[in-house]
Amino acid sequence: MTTPESLQRWDTLLRDRSYVAGFTPSQADVQLYKAMGSPPAASEFPHLSRWFQHVASFEGEFASLKNEGDKELSAYLPLDDQGGFKTGDRAAGSKGVEASNVEEEVDLFASDGEEEDLEALKVREARLMEYEARKASKVKPAAKTAVTLDIKTWDDETSMKDLEANVRNMEKDGLVWGHSKLVALGFGIKKLQIDLVVEDAKVSVQDLQDEIEEDEDHVQSTDVVSIRLYPPGDVQRSIWEY
Repeated sequence: MTTPESLQRWDTLLRDRSYVAGFTPSQADVQLYKAMGSPPAASEFPHLSRWFQHVASFEGEFASLKNEGDKELSAYLPLDDQGGFKTGDRAAGSKGVEASNVEEEVDLFASDGEEEDLEALKVREARLMEYEARKASKVKPAAKTAVTLDIKTWDDETSMKDLEANVRNMEKDGLVWGHSKLVALGFGIKKLQIDLVVEDAKVSVQDLQDEIEEDEDHVQSTDVVSIRLYPPGDVQRSIWEY
């Protein structure tokens, strides 16, 4: 289940959907979540990581999520014994699952032309209303942004150790530093590339860049390499997946 190939195939499947089956979280999501055990690297599997973080927000409600008839994950995907698609079935499996889920979603929210049992319809609508009310009552996490910065130096005599120490010594409420690495530019010159997560309401990325560039003895300039919305969750734990 945790092999790179299996994770990649799940990432592809969840590229344009929020849940394994239907429009709301179900026991199918719980099964996959528990089978994975830990969040995948967002840099390698962005869609699967987004799904994992989202489903994690329902962890306290797993027992109450709707049951798809005690189905195993194999009922939703053509799986091998590692939790990935069977050899040769990737394309067909993906299309088949998409078609299957479309049918399930239509069955959940619309009549297929046959007369629906009124009592069953009332129960279904009541459950949907209860779920929406429960979701609306949850406290929304603060908006966060994950950023990768390039910090360029003047020459090959710049102490990269001192440069990184100065950067990490910038402590702010709503700022968490992550992984860093040195990237060779040529002629012995290197740049520092570092990941961070900021809470949007508390820390401005531009202001942070300006503050870093005030270290004129070490810093020539800074550039944003990538910037993306950070999924809800524990920043202190999850940032190390980047």
